[in-house]
Amino acid sequence: MASTFTAARSRGYDRRATRLLAGLHRTLAAVADAAAAPDAAVLDAGTGPGALLTRLADRRPDLRLHGLDSSPHMIDLARGHLGARAELTVGDVAALPYPDRSFDLALSSLSLHEWPDPAAGLAELARVLRPGGRLTIVDFRWLPAAPVLAALRAVGDPATVRRTPLRPPRYPVAPYARFDARRSG
Repeated sequence: MASTFTAARSRGYDRRATRLLAGLHRTLAAVADAAAAPDAAVLDAGTGPGALLTRLADRRPDLRLHGLDSSPHMIDLARGHLGARAELTVGDVAALPYPDRSFDLALSSLSLHEWPDPAAGLAELARVLRPGGRLTIVDFRWLPAAPVLAALRAVGDPATVRRTPLRPPRYPVAPYARFDARRSG
């Protein structure tokens, strides 16, 4: 997947997202903190400049953090923020460069709407999860939910697939939708 983020757009996104999405990243870091066992391996797909991983690294230094983004410029920014606290990779969510069953938790925030083939990306995320591993995706609530839910049911335990509105603290409305699933078997 070709990235739409040039070096200049990546720097601009980093400046804006740090402020505007802080509440969302705090909320997702709390979700990940509660879901992750000690020393869990966590993947942030579409990590961008690494804001979520930075919060997780500060909150849970025991976690083995990995971030993937299609933009080399975003990965460069994430490296600047995280240093050696996370393994960062340029790659495509539809062709993850990780072995099967590598992660306990996979997250993605505000990148699903950028994926050319969401079903392929979700299938790949399920592939790299260990049995019982958790997948949490957050994106804009206007994103059509039915195809995402169908793809999650196809790759995860259908009984665990959920879509819930997400309203970070101090937001007057719930601008995001949270999709959750667990890998079966």
